[in-house]
Amino acid sequence: MKRPVASLDGERYLTDREVAELLRVSRRTLQEYRNNRVLPFILLGGKVLYPESGLRELLEANYRKPME
Repeated sequence: MKRPVASLDGERYLTDREVAELLRVSRRTLQEYRNNRVLPFILLGGKVLYPESGLRELLEANYRKPME
């Protein structure tokens, strides 16, 4: 059974595990991204949450079209 997605005011928040699976990186790599302020995140009660819209904006801003 899949865990319900956390949301607040329409914003969806993803856990470390979900973002690691989505980006296909380790959770340790996510920690490096947080330390270097690469990814937007919220630290709430010791739990890290990533706003889905912030991840989408980051991916779109760094998208490179393939060469033709």
